[in-house]
Amino acid sequence: MIGGFLVVVIFRGFPVFKNVIMYRITPAWSLSAEEVEAHLQNNHFVECGASQEKSIGWMEPRGEANGPLLEVVAGQWILKLMTETRALPTSVVNRKAQERVAHIEASTGRKPGKKETRDLKDDIRLELLPMAFTKQSSTLVWIDRDAQLLVTDAGSQARADELITLLVQNLPGLALTLIDTQMSPSAAMADWLVTQEAPQGFSVDQECELKAADESKAVVRYARHRLDTDEVRQHIEVGKMPTRLALTWNDRVSFVLTEGLQLKKLAFLEVVFEAASKGKDDGFDADVAIATGELQQALPALLEALGGEPALV
Repeated sequence: MIGGFLVVVIFRGFPVFKNVIMYRITPAWSLSAEEVEAHLQNNHFVECGASQEKSIGWMEPRGEANGPLLEVVAGQWILKLMTETRALPTSVVNRKAQERVAHIEASTGRKPGKKETRDLKDDIRLELLPMAFTKQSSTLVWIDRDAQLLVTDAGSQARADELITLLVQNLPGLALTLIDTQMSPSAAMADWLVTQEAPQGFSVDQECELKAADESKAVVRYARHRLDTDEVRQHIEVGKMPTRLALTWNDRVSFVLTEGLQLKKLAFLEVVFEAASKGKDDGFDADVAIATGELQQALPALLEALGGEPALV
């Protein structure tokens, strides 16, 4: 079925995932929660020093100072990576460097060479860093040990790569592989749009991006637009392949699937939290249990719709 749904996201004690990038954990990894906690403490997040451009480390997922860096809720593990950077615009450094180069040339009659100019910029950067504003961002990690699944809500593959690299460095024996499927997401999305038949349990919503594979790289985007039209099918028939498609699983979880098997704009529909809102626990634990519980069903259903994972050789 192809249609659209009103999405209502409820934020309570837990910052619900907005993106999903999935990895498989090798079966041999066997660190306990207590061992993981101890290793994470070796790289606890510390704010940037006065002359430090970037700081990265693990922070309390619950947001309580001096709390655990690994939260275990209903058997699910939650971690949070915090990154802080000092914003020092390159244009400011370049302008200050030009002023100093001009002063040297005017006072000595000598124009600094490339190496000296680079050194001047490095000096200026160190001088200005303590005055630069800092910006913090966090990335969540969910580990389902039983399913040998690790999920991060990193907004880009580059961000996920940075997180995974640090995680593997911090946790001895951990090995991860990016999840792949038998059918490429792009080919599957094209089939769903052409046949107007979404996979079982899913509906196609009203957002899509199609991109030409030829040199033109032409892109067509649809937003809040019906996709069960001849126009969409014609774009696919002439070679434009879907790179993004909005889907909803069982009227409970909505997201945009990308050609790289990433989920964007992840949102839990209002019905997901209706039962929980009537209970007493409306904080972190309840939201973790609900969010991971929904994804434990939605993610395997999506992988199955894409033909499942390739068999291990």
